[in-house]
Amino acid sequence: MTDWSQLSHAYGSAEDIPALLDRIEADPSDEYWSALWSALCHQGSVYSASFAALPRLTAVATTAAEPKEQVNAVQLAAAIVAGADQLNEVGDLRAEHAQDIAVLLRRANEHLRTAPDRTDYAYLLEAVLAFEGVPVWGEELACGLVHEEYQTSCPRCGTDLFIAIGEYGYFSTSGDYALQDDVEKAPLLPADPGDLHGIGLRLHTLALGDGQGDVATALTYLFGGARCTDCGADFVVADRMGEFC
Repeated sequence: MTDWSQLSHAYGSAEDIPALLDRIEADPSDEYWSALWSALCHQGSVYSASFAALPRLTAVATTAAEPKEQVNAVQLAAAIVAGADQLNEVGDLRAEHAQDIAVLLRRANEHLRTAPDRTDYAYLLEAVLAFEGVPVWGEELACGLVHEEYQTSCPRCGTDLFIAIGEYGYFSTSGDYALQDDVEKAPLLPADPGDLHGIGLRLHTLALGDGQGDVATALTYLFGGARCTDCGADFVVADRMGEFC
């Protein structure tokens, strides 16, 4: 049995987590899920109670009546697992929770095939990578695909840059293009799908196979080239992963 009084979350003692999980299992709501996210994965930070909750999240991911609730459990669990290195002082958490992670990975892949939109697909794709233990991509892939913008810095001059991939176009700029019309923009150069390799090839192939053409297109820009509008340095967008969001 888990002694929740000996565990902590973002706001202190984790004694309230079992009751919150009980509410989610009995009568799920956005309010309860928001409270659980805030406690267990506050702004990407994880805590001792976060990993203790994985078995219960796995149960929700496998038994909840509504697919939405299953996906909620998968996505929260993925965010927790992606933060495992934050708690390296408590040992190998991935090994300790290997059985739950294996089940969650299977559920993430199953829901990935039927994701209703770009947002759910991007977060589920990121979840798959998190459960697999893929560095960086398991934490930072989805934010740019969903919000159609990555934020990074120039590898030469250090200037903060926006990488727009979506509704506003496909370009890099150091200006606030959402609020200003006259910022300098440098068009992105998409990668030729035939030239993709490694993780880029895998993600692009998955998106195409799952009928997510918009995501596949965005990925060609993510693995394509960009130029700093301040110093003119050219770089590959994906190489700046770890600097994003």
